[in-house]
Amino acid sequence: MDGAIALLDVEGLDGLTTRKLGAALNVRGPALYRHFPSKEALLDAMADRLLEAVAAPLPAGPWDEQLTFLAGRLRAALLSHRDGARVVAGTYVAGPNTRLVEDAVFGILQAADFPAERAGWVALSLGHYVLGHTIEEQAQAQLSADGIWKDRKDALVVGRPDSEYVRTALTTAFDADPAERFAYGVRLILDGVRRELPDTPPRPAD
Repeated sequence: MDGAIALLDVEGLDGLTTRKLGAALNVRGPALYRHFPSKEALLDAMADRLLEAVAAPLPAGPWDEQLTFLAGRLRAALLSHRDGARVVAGTYVAGPNTRLVEDAVFGILQAADFPAERAGWVALSLGHYVLGHTIEEQAQAQLSADGIWKDRKDALVVGRPDSEYVRTALTTAFDADPAERFAYGVRLILDGVRRELPDTPPRPAD
């Protein structure tokens, strides 16, 4: 698995194949297929491995601080490897690390008395946000590395001479620090969760 993650960092998801992995590890096909009978099985195992750091115990604190911390930890884990968010997205793998992350989210929501009937909705909403944001963040970083991000951004922003509002909105979003933009989105989601909690006083404005 360490070899697969290392190959991912070099080749990216699109260049990762079981053939290349076997060559990198000097392992013949039949031996590799005993562990990973398909690329899908390999990606499932890699997705769960990428969540290993996310599954560590959380520090004590209020439910919203814990979910914010967990979301940030997930983003960091995905960003730590090339195409990490794309590897995890859509796998729905039931590996041990994935289960630990699920248990952490649901344990936080249960302790906050959030209704079980909607807890899964919250978990998916937050998880999808982290994955989507990180996929776009990594894509923008790759476009920058390839030297084409500026042209892409200019086409989106400068190409809207009809609306100063839209140009300002896009420029401030694209030029923002990704971590700050990410944290803003997490706060929006958790503010919505807060409204669904029973008998919860409104949170003071920052």
